[in-house]
Amino acid sequence: MAEEVKLFKTWSTPFGLRITWALQLKGISYEAIDEDLSNKSALLLQYNPVYKKVPVLVHNGKPISESIVILEYIDETWKQNPILPEDPLERANARFWAKFSDEKLIPSVWSAFTKEGKEREEAMDASLENLKFVEEELKGKKFFGGEKLGLADIVFGWLGNLLPIFEEVSGLKLLDDRFPSLLAWTKELSELPVVKYNWPPHDKMIIKYQALYEKFHPAK
Repeated sequence: MAEEVKLFKTWSTPFGLRITWALQLKGISYEAIDEDLSNKSALLLQYNPVYKKVPVLVHNGKPISESIVILEYIDETWKQNPILPEDPLERANARFWAKFSDEKLIPSVWSAFTKEGKEREEAMDASLENLKFVEEELKGKKFFGGEKLGLADIVFGWLGNLLPIFEEVSGLKLLDDRFPSLLAWTKELSELPVVKYNWPPHDKMIIKYQALYEKFHPAK
């Protein structure tokens, strides 16, 4: 019996993009279903009743939620082109940095994008400090795990797409010559076919995040 794989996502979310990359890296055929989060489908609410958000992977009728959990599920289910290393310590390290991205770096960058005044300054400082940790981890390496794309690279992939959008819309600058290893990694990541051919349209992203920026920073 053929496997049925569906991915519920939105066109712009970096979290859904992670799953797209992983599935394509593994060569898995799937159906992509773009959700309108202002009018969530009954299927999305059925498959993710707890968080009611994307992404959700549905494999043979069984839903899996939360992007990092989904990535690990994909890696354990389809063994080709592994995204987690075999060594337990290296696996733990990849999970650590994936968690760091979502629990430390993304919140600090989002605050820098949405806050004003002193709160923005504090968020910028926190973002730069967090980026320094990532820079240090990447020094001397092509990817987080060495020579090939892995879990941490996929999770940090938003740095190659969403962060430049934030910077363009807000005028803030975070990722520059202070972070040579991160810049080199971003370039390397962006040249991979599964990444390069799946970026959301730049113009649409600018329109979306310009509107969001204006919502958080209304004209006075």
